[in-house]
Amino acid sequence: MTDTLGDILDAAARGVFPPADGGTTIVPQPSARDAGVLAFTAHSVVFTDEDPDWVRGALARADCDALAATMNARFLTALMDRTGRASDTVDVLLTGAALPGEPPVALTEVDDPGHPRVVSARRRRDGVRVWTADGGVLVLGRGVAGRWEVAVEVDEGARHRGVGRRLVTAARQLAGGAPVWAQVSAGNARSLRAFQAAGYRPVGSEVLLLRAGDRGAGRSRARS
Repeated sequence: MTDTLGDILDAAARGVFPPADGGTTIVPQPSARDAGVLAFTAHSVVFTDEDPDWVRGALARADCDALAATMNARFLTALMDRTGRASDTVDVLLTGAALPGEPPVALTEVDDPGHPRVVSARRRRDGVRVWTADGGVLVLGRGVAGRWEVAVEVDEGARHRGVGRRLVTAARQLAGGAPVWAQVSAGNARSLRAFQAAGYRPVGSEVLLLRAGDRGAGRSRARS
């Protein structure tokens, strides 16, 4: 496979995945900022500028089922030590196709570079835009390999009212006809339910390796 990470993500958004052959594809980082690991069904993608021979040797030394090696703690720790990076968690990676029409919630765009959500998101994404709504905040920006990534926060007093679902639906209408991606912690069942109710589908798991300057206040992640 000679595809770039962007090619692989574009195909996955269309429902076309790497072969479920137990293999691992190693591709260059799409940018100096973004490195990590993607695990699809029975095939993984490591995006790093490290020596591919070293990567394959580290996977072999993980001493676990080969299908689980790229997400094994031993391998991820070795990769972080090798690159001098850190990670937050293993996320579920979801994607939603573009939707026509107007957002199902009234949004007010916040044009303030000092807004806490803008400051946080700009550490991980480009072209960040932030909207406020009654009961929540929607963040949209270009993340890994230029994909559109969404994150939302729902006020504590507005939970269980469908606000998160409406916000992540709105993201699919705001990305200019492109698919939208979301990274959600596997333990955040509430957010996972909101994204799936809004038509997003899980495609794999992902670990991003963060440079020291990108860690900051933590990733702008979906919290419904």
